[in-house]
Amino acid sequence: MPHIPLPEGLPGIRGLLAFSPETAKPIGEFADVLLHAPNTLSPGERELIAAYVSHLNACTYCHASHAAIAACHLQSEALVASGIQDSEHSSLSPKMKALLAVAGRVQLGGQFVTAAAVERARTEGATDREIHDTVLIAAAFCMFNRYVDGLATTAPTDPDSYRQPASFVAQHGYTAVLSQVRPSPTGEP
Repeated sequence: MPHIPLPEGLPGIRGLLAFSPETAKPIGEFADVLLHAPNTLSPGERELIAAYVSHLNACTYCHASHAAIAACHLQSEALVASGIQDSEHSSLSPKMKALLAVAGRVQLGGQFVTAAAVERARTEGATDREIHDTVLIAAAFCMFNRYVDGLATTAPTDPDSYRQPASFVAQHGYTAVLSQVRPSPTGEP
C-alpha cells in the first residue's frame, strides 16, 4: 500500500507523475533525454543500463518496466534478462559489459567508480560521452528507484502488464507517456 494516496491503476512512477504534475513534466523530459533521444548508445542499451541499476537497487517496478522497454528495442527478452542477471557472462558486447560494470559501481556510490573501470570501458570502445551518459543514467535511476520505492508505489507482478506500456514508450518516448497520465484538477489523486 502506497505511503500517500495515489491514483488507482497507475503503478510505480506513473502514479507519482499523476500525483505531482509540476514534477511530472521535467521528469518525463529528463527521461526522454537520457533514454530515448538520439545518442551513440542505442535506446535499448540505455534502457538496459536503467533496468540493470534498478535490479541492483531491488526496485521491482523500474526493473521490470525498463527491462521490458529494453527488450522491445533489442528484440530479445532473453538477452536483457541475461545482461541484468550476469552481464559478464552474457552475450552482450564487451563495451556494454564494461559500461554495465561502471553503472554497477555508480549504484554502490559515486566514489566506487574507479579509473580502472572507466579505462576498461574506453578500451572496449566506449566514448567519453557514453561513459558520461552511463554514469548519469545510473545516478538518475538510483534517484528514480528511491522515489518509486520510498513512497511504496505498487508494482504489478505479471510481466505482461509491462509489455504493452513498454512498446508504447519504445515507439513514442517518455514525454508521450505524460499525455496518458491524467492528474486530478487539484493536483491530488
